[in-house]
Amino acid sequence: MNEFLQLLVSGLSAGSIYALAAVGFTLLWQASQTINFAQGEFVMLPAFFVLALMTEFGLPLWLAMGLAIMLSILLLGAVFKKLVVEPMMAHGTLPLVIATIALGLLIKESVKDFYSPLGQPFPSLFPQTVFKLGGASVSLPDIANFTIAMGTILALQLFLGRTRTGRCMQATAQNPQVAEILGVNIRRMVLYTFLINGALAAIASMLITPIYLAKFSNGEVLGMVAFIAAIVGGFNQIRGALVGGLLIGVIDNLSAAYISAEYRQAVPLILLIVIILVRPQGLLGTSEGRTV
Repeated sequence: MNEFLQLLVSGLSAGSIYALAAVGFTLLWQASQTINFAQGEFVMLPAFFVLALMTEFGLPLWLAMGLAIMLSILLLGAVFKKLVVEPMMAHGTLPLVIATIALGLLIKESVKDFYSPLGQPFPSLFPQTVFKLGGASVSLPDIANFTIAMGTILALQLFLGRTRTGRCMQATAQNPQVAEILGVNIRRMVLYTFLINGALAAIASMLITPIYLAKFSNGEVLGMVAFIAAIVGGFNQIRGALVGGLLIGVIDNLSAAYISAEYRQAVPLILLIVIILVRPQGLLGTSEGRTV
């Protein structure tokens, strides 16, 4: 039982970070019908911003993290929207998907060539303190990661539901034509969504990289897991992305411990297939009508 509790807590910790990336998938889809297959690389890259700022400019960790978040908001939010999404939107969804795949490959190979092909240690954000919880050992980083990730998603939900800008963003996502008639600046609301996604990716990067090292290949796994989490929970619901991320994190940990560590990555894929067959809109998603 103690081992199960430890696995559950660490799985929720990892799953909450996956949920940050999955929420980014969901936000971009709601706001602009954009499926960003470079999302995994978006989560991988900010950690290298931090390392570069620390090694090249001698900045302390927390200052480097703050600047890295700002860089991520600018490059992975505003620049991504301006240079990749806007030019491709006129050509339809498929060309945009291909463009994001190409962007992901470009980011991955650029980090590999210009920084290092080897995994780089990333400074731990929290002391490796271990607490006893009902006989189980729970680490401070797991608790802190879960708290920060869930707090970030809660703050986002409060922003979307309790502020004028957030409600305008939701109106844009639900019906941009009606929102524009009511005076909402659609382009600005969509831009805000991309900026938020850049911030979410940066926060997820800094929470998960101390666990897995900073590696150019991290985006492959992170992108796949976040995409699966978004689909499993419901691609058109933030709460669905949250539930999907937590579920994937817990299942991944339990399957590695009780089934096989070698096949742990197959379990989320099996879950994805089952969900698509049984409930295509996801666990908490809603069906979307489409005129054909």
